[in-house]
Amino acid sequence: MKVGIIHFMAYPSTITGEGPIVETITKIAEDDFFTAIEITWIKDPEVRAKAKEVLMTSGLAVGYGAQPAVLLTPLNPNSLDEDERKKAVEVLKGQVDEAHYMGAGRMAFLSGKDPCPECGQDARAPEREAAVEALIKTTRELCDYAETKGMGITLETFDRVVDKKALIGPSDEAAAFAEAVNRCNFGLMVDLSHLPLLNESSEQCAEAVKDHLVHLHVGNCVMRDESHPAYGDAHPRFGIEGGENSVEELAEYLYAFMDVGFLDGEHQPFMSFEVKPLEGESSEVVIANAKRTLTQAWAMI
Repeated sequence: MKVGIIHFMAYPSTITGEGPIVETITKIAEDDFFTAIEITWIKDPEVRAKAKEVLMTSGLAVGYGAQPAVLLTPLNPNSLDEDERKKAVEVLKGQVDEAHYMGAGRMAFLSGKDPCPECGQDARAPEREAAVEALIKTTRELCDYAETKGMGITLETFDRVVDKKALIGPSDEAAAFAEAVNRCNFGLMVDLSHLPLLNESSEQCAEAVKDHLVHLHVGNCVMRDESHPAYGDAHPRFGIEGGENSVEELAEYLYAFMDVGFLDGEHQPFMSFEVKPLEGESSEVVIANAKRTLTQAWAMI
């Protein structure tokens, strides 16, 4: 695998597209543990050019996440209001442009909010079916645009109930969605952090998405204590008290995706840490924690 890290989570002061972007990208570039990095929007063109120069020098593979644009703008790529949906498409096309400039091969995003939280697990609820159709339309438009630049589009699955409350969603529904999109440059991303929130095991997830998977994230979550400062989809360090994932869970996750042939030792897909320091924690120490966790998990495999 290409072992990467999500820059804007490890250094959350950069998630808005501002802050010490070049300085913190440089820190990651200097760490030869990593062969990949995932970045997001960089609002200042001069800063963007400097960051690109660092990345080109580093030899790191580059991934690009438009999740901050969706969540912070905010955007709704599955809106039934056509003007709102078109706005999301135009903003995300701009993110494709930036990803291409920065040397990324794919742009990742997430769906908008689930329109029917009261519908439980009913994937065939009319409100959800209409939203899925809108998201299919959006995703096809993005795929067709990205194809003109030789790029791919990736949709990351998120929880539907606890925190992000996104339309996509459970792994089986994500796979059906990918089938419906029907574009050769489209694929899915799944995250170890989200599986407990989706009430799925690594094996269930891997089996469901194996034919459409292009990218992995790994991290932790807290879901049993609503008073915990990292409750929800906050991506705290591995092994945090009250959390769901540590060495054993990461080993199970990696083994599951080896078992379905995704981590086959040949095409080296991205597998990136998504970890975020809590208040008072050091980004560098949280990153070191993640590296140790992977080293120990890999030894178990």
